[in-house]
Amino acid sequence: MTASRDHAMRMLGWRLKQAGLPTPELDARLLVQAVTGASGIEMIREPGTPMTAEEEERLAAFERRRLAREPVSRILGIREFWGLAFAVTAATLDPRPDSETLIETSLKLLESVVQPRLLDLGTGTGCLLLTLLHERQDASGIGVDISEAALEVARENAARLGLAGRAVFRQASWAAGLSEKFDLVISNPPYIASGEIAGLDRDVREYDPLLALDGGADGLDAYRAIAAALPDTLTQEGVAVVELGQGQAAAVRDIFEAAGCPVLRIVPDLSGTPRALVAGLPRR
Repeated sequence: MTASRDHAMRMLGWRLKQAGLPTPELDARLLVQAVTGASGIEMIREPGTPMTAEEEERLAAFERRRLAREPVSRILGIREFWGLAFAVTAATLDPRPDSETLIETSLKLLESVVQPRLLDLGTGTGCLLLTLLHERQDASGIGVDISEAALEVARENAARLGLAGRAVFRQASWAAGLSEKFDLVISNPPYIASGEIAGLDRDVREYDPLLALDGGADGLDAYRAIAAALPDTLTQEGVAVVELGQGQAAAVRDIFEAAGCPVLRIVPDLSGTPRALVAGLPRR
């Protein structure tokens, strides 16, 4: 006899909690919903619906993966960001809620810009560029990544969200080969110092791609590359919005200002951590 959805969810949540996972009840609900195809409403209205033997087998396999600290988003192949569903694979960084600070900041900066052209450097899943395009129906842009496998995911996400007509994806190292200028450059670059990667949480170091994590010896290599590229990629009134790692605000500010790109503001995330740095070009 198989368990009901509700019983399976409660027991899985208990086991995940015993294993020390941070959000066991949420993880259990998402995994049970995934294997059964039940909506959130159906989980509430029909808690006693029995699972099939096949669903229980799939849930057991998902449980083993979660106990091995594989993130739920990677188990399911989907991560929600800004209320949109993005495909994720081993080739892409798992979008984090902290990065939504970049979206909020960018949308405010673009309020007075008509038909803005956007550039997303290190696009990964495409979540930053595609979210901005979703919010600004008059915008278009380019996402650049050095990983062709990541670009395939970004193109898939653009197509699924109905944004492929306004998004182009190119393989390159940062802004290499681009001749156009943009109203906004956005980036969540790799910013972990190489020597610190081994000490990251298991769900990050084992499942996020190294290319999306490793920022070089001091974690700042990508910022140097982006800052150096801005004079050739920003319009005169354009701005860049880049994500900051913990404790990096002062060092990144120095890098952009040394490259001739004055820092206009640093925006904290919901926890108060400096998260988004806004830079521009010197005003003529």
